[in-house]
Amino acid sequence: MLMRTDPCLPLDRFTQALLGVSGTWSRPSPIPMDAYRAGGEFVIALDLPGVSPDAIDIDVRRNVLTVKAERRPAAETDDVRMHLSERPLGVSSRQIVLGDTLDTEHITAAYDAGVLTLRIPITERTEARKITIGEQ
Repeated sequence: MLMRTDPCLPLDRFTQALLGVSGTWSRPSPIPMDAYRAGGEFVIALDLPGVSPDAIDIDVRRNVLTVKAERRPAAETDDVRMHLSERPLGVSSRQIVLGDTLDTEHITAAYDAGVLTLRIPITERTEARKITIGEQ
């Protein structure tokens, strides 16, 4: 159902935590996720705390699902001074290669409490079948 495509993800997370690097549009940081099957659906839950729903972009092309989000800084005014800023800001992205048994035409998305949940219906796999040649 799902093919993992980033073998360096744990190393990237470690490096980002160590160096305090935020994602940019050219090099976004990865989005943590869970993926599981629930009945007739494949469910993907992505952690996006502090991200506004209008800053999330979801796209599917040729069975590749791409989720991109941007965590923006709080609006600063003249009477507000930042004393401590530990929450990561910037761009996060995740690409997931979906299997042929998933119906990418009917993906639903919900966003609640900082978690983006995508539900993808599972379809019956079309098996190869023998075709007989008839007379004209």
